[in-house]
Amino acid sequence: MSARRRSFWLALPATLVFVVFSLVPLLAVLRYATWRWSGTTDPVPVGAANLVRLLGDDALWRSLGTTVAFAALALPAFLVLSIVIALAIEGVRFERAIKALLFAPGLVTVGGSAIAWYLLYNPDFGLVPELTGLALPWTSQPWAALAYVVLFTLWQQTGYGVLVASASLRGIPLEVKEAARVDGAREGEVRRLIVLPMLRPTLLFLTVVGTVFSLQSYTAVYLLTRGGPFGSTRVLGYFLYETAFERFDLGYGAAITLFVLILTLAIAFVQARLLDRRAAAPGAA
Repeated sequence: MSARRRSFWLALPATLVFVVFSLVPLLAVLRYATWRWSGTTDPVPVGAANLVRLLGDDALWRSLGTTVAFAALALPAFLVLSIVIALAIEGVRFERAIKALLFAPGLVTVGGSAIAWYLLYNPDFGLVPELTGLALPWTSQPWAALAYVVLFTLWQQTGYGVLVASASLRGIPLEVKEAARVDGAREGEVRRLIVLPMLRPTLLFLTVVGTVFSLQSYTAVYLLTRGGPFGSTRVLGYFLYETAFERFDLGYGAAITLFVLILTLAIAFVQARLLDRRAAAPGAA
């Protein structure tokens, strides 16, 4: 068997999975976006009307604004916590155990985690407010609800960021840092002037991944706040769910899906351009 034929057969299973579970659903969404359809009645072709409707939908743009606010709160905190914790535990005696504990929340299902957080932090009957007297009024105050979802997201995802940052730290040659120390650089200067610049590709990767997750956030909002109070946590993903499966406007829901997809692809394009510039820069590895 030739190498080309062997490569074809080896790639065939993955290609079939991609076609069945990615390409076919995408083509179906494109088709549904041209319908006015509730899921129980016969679809009515409307062409590009659903896509045009996106431009004038104030609720959609408000949900996009909420998503941007969520990302503006969660993303910087995620990046800072990931880098600071990775630097703090580098080389300590129980580094692996600490990483395992930090990563553990990401292994728990979001549903189980949301139930635990609801019972622990509910301002009316939660265990933490009862024991400490400190309650975040996330069930009634919009700002608190958004902060609550952000804190839950950070609790779940920071461990992943720490693992990525820690792996990048291990890739920095010890000789570079030792040479700086020999030249008289203090530890803070080594980290600020040598370590952090060398972590730039990692920061870019975590930034893009975090932004994409923010655009596609849905599960935590659905389980914890249901978009409330007063729509303060109605991110794009939850707005899509409401439109398609609560209002039974599946055609318009498909159009919103395409809108989210285009945003995600735009961010991926920016990522590729930034990585290309990094690779083409003088002295890049």
